Amino acid sequence: MTEPIPHWPGRLVDLGGQQVYLRSAPDPEGPQAPEEGAEPALFVHGLEGSSRNWTDLIDLLRARLACDAVDLPGFGDSPPRPDGRYSVAAFAKTVIALIRHQRRGPVHLIGNSLGGAVCVKVAAARPELIRTLTLISPALPDLHPRLDLLRFPVIGLPRVGPRLIRQYQATQPERRVAAVIATCYSNPGLYPQARFAAEVAELNRRDSLEYAAAALVGSARALTAEFLRTDRHSPWRDAARVTAPTLVIYGQHDRLVDPRAAGRAAHAFRDARIVVLPRTGHIAQMEHPGLVAAEIGILLDGAASTVSAREFPLAPAG
Repeated sequence: MTEPIPHWPGRLVDLGGQQVYLRSAPDPEGPQAPEEGAEPALFVHGLEGSSRNWTDLIDLLRARLACDAVDLPGFGDSPPRPDGRYSVAAFAKTVIALIRHQRRGPVHLIGNSLGGAVCVKVAAARPELIRTLTLISPALPDLHPRLDLLRFPVIGLPRVGPRLIRQYQATQPERRVAAVIATCYSNPGLYPQARFAAEVAELNRRDSLEYAAAALVGSARALTAEFLRTDRHSPWRDAARVTAPTLVIYGQHDRLVDPRAAGRAAHAFRDARIVVLPRTGHIAQMEHPGLVAAEIGILLDGAASTVSAREFPLAPAG
């Protein structure tokens, strides 16, 4: 196996009252800045993830798109929101603020797991900001939740969750990283060993952050709350309001999101292509980035054939 490429460079971006960490390819301040007119893409990671989850997929798409990957508030290198909120709606507001801050027109929005749920809410609330939507194992309510997913409601319980996290943090970081890989990959052997030590170091760093436990507990509670919502802003009702061309990718061997949800997704989204990748787990963009890039290419080709007839006005600030 070849050595993995380095993670893309990043910087803190001030959104006016809050900051988020953003990795970009090509580097907007470097010698290979995106060509003028390159369509922007924004990538949103899942729970316990970061912008580093998109490194390999961005490498395959950067010839076509100006790619940015954000660390959600409280994760990666992004500080928490000033209000301390970790709800899906709060994350969506941050993503909307970032898209508007970039001022590059509508984006190709791509999200995984929790990030997929966030992206659905963004696309439903602000369709003028979205050119296409790609969801990879989106964390949407499921009548048949996987056993591995049931730990999130438990983590979100008052007093119980923080105690479990303290016990979890007492486990050796190497074992914890290996456990995450085993849960999220269909074939853990595909994870680049050259990145393992870096992920252990990152986990040690996060353990030292005073807000790391709150971010995990708050996000777990947010996912549980979204799964129980029944009002007009419930996740699947939001999905029905999405108007952008949509690609939804599931992994055949996903231990967190049941691929049988593909049927419901096919009925919920107005203009969607649904794909179930064989021998794939929860983070297809890391396990099989080439397959995901190929599917996104099909989506982009289809959108390009109709985009000239569409308008994407940016709504005024406010």
